[in-house]
Amino acid sequence: MKVVQTRLFAKAVKKLHANQKKDLDAVVKTVAADPAIGEMKAGDLAGIRVYKFKMTKQLTLLAYSYEKGTVTLTLLALGSHENFYRDLKKS
Repeated sequence: MKVVQTRLFAKAVKKLHANQKKDLDAVVKTVAADPAIGEMKAGDLAGIRVYKFKMTKQLTLLAYSYEKGTVTLTLLALGSHENFYRDLKKS
């Protein structure tokens, strides 16, 4: 499986501490193993899935899309719930 990240996701990862990156790596492996684990969004965000998890005791959201034909997992965004969907719509 090919895992691709967007610029928005890469910027968010840059700001994380080492222990947070370990949590994120574990979650990305979980999502890569079962891409249907996230909640499918509707409306403006159709085709995007969001997986909620705890990173250092704080709820964090990971937005991604999955293409079955090319077996590609695209990591779109990462962040807390505050303004997450608004920023995701803008990108």
